[in-house]
Amino acid sequence: MKKMLLYSILAIGTCSTAFAQKDTQAKVILNQVSQHYKSYDAIKTDFTFTLDNQQAGVKETQTGTLISKAKSGKYKVTLYAAAGAKDVDKEIISDGKSQWTYLKKDKEVQVSEAAKGGDGISNPSQIFTIYEHGYKYLYTGEQKVAGKTYQVIDLTPENAKQNIFKVRLLVDKVKKQIYSALLFDKNGNKYNYTVRSFTPNAAIADNVFTWDAKAHPGVEVVDLR
Repeated sequence: MKKMLLYSILAIGTCSTAFAQKDTQAKVILNQVSQHYKSYDAIKTDFTFTLDNQQAGVKETQTGTLISKAKSGKYKVTLYAAAGAKDVDKEIISDGKSQWTYLKKDKEVQVSEAAKGGDGISNPSQIFTIYEHGYKYLYTGEQKVAGKTYQVIDLTPENAKQNIFKVRLLVDKVKKQIYSALLFDKNGNKYNYTVRSFTPNAAIADNVFTWDAKAHPGVEVVDLR
């Protein structure tokens, strides 16, 4: 009995050490990602967004573009009507203080305070920073995608009441950039953001990050602040 107890203690200790090592490794990787991302004045990315719910028989894919200035919290997200389409479906614009959500089909723009994070990813601009607050992280190994090696890190929210219960990040091992973020929610939905292109230090004018009412005549403004 004493031997069995000793073996159990050793096994638990070994397991705890392994998890601690993985957590440490995840932190090192994420710190490298953060340093790279925040070293750029501005970035521009093209991405693919997929909503998948096998139980409900739903699978939808859209493409989009993200322009972001990490240091100032400014961003512009453009989602297109369908994968490969050029027709704008939705735009999310923020100057770091206010956020404008433009719904083209409804001819409406909703004004709110700039998103400060929350349950999961409220828009794709948070792909590169979601791990910074409110999550525990664990390095789970490497994964090959189209000949490239990615480091896999699983995030779990510190607040168990959140609808999103897991986020899986794939990090480019060489470039130290996030390649994809896969979110799992308690309703069976999976949201996958995959970066298709990444342009650092893109030349972006500041007026890109504010709503241009003159360019959108006839659009109703709904102030939610």
